[in-house]
Amino acid sequence: MFAQINSVLSAIDDFVWGLPLIILILVTGIFLTIRLRGVQFTQLKYAIRSIFRKSDSKEGGELSSFKALCTALSATIGTGNIVGVATAIAIGGPGAVFWMWLAALLGMATKYAECLLAVHFREVKPDGHILGGPFYTMEKGVGEKCKWLGKLLAVLFAIFGTMVGLFGIGTFSQVNSITSAIETFSTSFVGTSGSLAAITIPGIGTYSVVVVVASLILAILVALVIIGGLKRISSVAGVIVPVMAVLYVILGCVAIFCNISHLTEAFEQIFQGAFGFKAAAGGAVGAMIVAMQKGIARGIFSNEAGLGSAPIAASTAKVDHAVQQGIVSMTGTFFDTIVICSITALVIIISGAWRPELGFSGFGITNAAFQMLLPRVPGQFISFILMICLVLFAFTTILGWDYYSERCIEYLSKGNMKPVKVYRWLYIIAVLIGPYMTISAVWTIADIVNGLMAIPNIISLLILSGLTVKLTQDFFKGNHIYTVGYDFTNSAISDEEK
Repeated sequence: MFAQINSVLSAIDDFVWGLPLIILILVTGIFLTIRLRGVQFTQLKYAIRSIFRKSDSKEGGELSSFKALCTALSATIGTGNIVGVATAIAIGGPGAVFWMWLAALLGMATKYAECLLAVHFREVKPDGHILGGPFYTMEKGVGEKCKWLGKLLAVLFAIFGTMVGLFGIGTFSQVNSITSAIETFSTSFVGTSGSLAAITIPGIGTYSVVVVVASLILAILVALVIIGGLKRISSVAGVIVPVMAVLYVILGCVAIFCNISHLTEAFEQIFQGAFGFKAAAGGAVGAMIVAMQKGIARGIFSNEAGLGSAPIAASTAKVDHAVQQGIVSMTGTFFDTIVICSITALVIIISGAWRPELGFSGFGITNAAFQMLLPRVPGQFISFILMICLVLFAFTTILGWDYYSERCIEYLSKGNMKPVKVYRWLYIIAVLIGPYMTISAVWTIADIVNGLMAIPNIISLLILSGLTVKLTQDFFKGNHIYTVGYDFTNSAISDEEK
């Protein structure tokens, strides 16, 4: 039965993430990069400096730019950086990394545009509560050109956004990776001759007691935090994300530096594999398409550029101009993929742990890769550090995506919080059952709903690219006569701005 389910899911995944969507994502990134004159390159230094800018805006907002970025990063820096990269390389080969990089560099412009528009069209409630995201960008922005199209895109986005949280990035893939990492670490203490105590769940299967207990504890912790709402989530993310990111980067850099002589060869494998140069005769094009598909899909899964999730957090930032948060938010893609994912990829490729004949999968690939490159460091210590990084990254991702999904439901229910409360319980249940989903099914489901969510968001970015360019030009030319938030009582955007 599971084999049939996996077969159906794979067919759907291949359709959703076929060449049309891949081309749409890349073309959108190229289009916005050209129209914005390479803002992700020319303004990167300013963007990084702006991350720590003191937020003293009088235009409303709930979080500082830094906390809004950390909230967004809490949902992006997760299993995609540690497990997703490994999975992409295992299926698509080292060449998948090139396409992951390309998608990220172009995606920085996409992330900038979607977060800028989310701040511009956000609603500031009388009590100071902020509600913003692509659904308002679509309804109010695209809706000015074509009301029914704007509303349709907004509803579709909100529906798919809820699904991504409940079935994709938010729960299954994160929890599955957390429990897998904990089990791998626990097994390292037992050894190959021993075995972990097991529990049989009727109708599902037999699992180690570590997995069952870990899923229960995780569900309880998630429940305790999400009840506190955005400010508690941002407070947790503001501490965990920077500390864990630095720890993981240090460990990765040490592993690469200790094997620096193999770095050139790793880059050769990446660039040759990206275009199928090392594929068997007649298979170059097929190898290139697989590498492209998995690289871009995992890249989007990891940094979420074009997905439309980060703008929901960005819309809460205390800024005087939408460009200020757009410029800060695009650094999230840079840190996530260009820095952290690249470190994981180089460690895996240099070690060769991704090769199918070694029999590793998921977290096991990354764990084995670090142990191969750091043979003098006890394997149990490496497993422990990686487990902690993965668990905390994934935990904050679970929290971040609960917030995103709740905002989608709040939009669909027109502010009615009862469906949101019901959703929270469904979310907790999804966290509980996550460990019992097969790895292949988990990542396939995540890919499918990611792709569906990206489609309406990208369409809106293309339609509103003119407004994005105008706001950007006004800001950098010093024309700061601007009010953050959308005035729905007197809304008139010229065709030129759109």
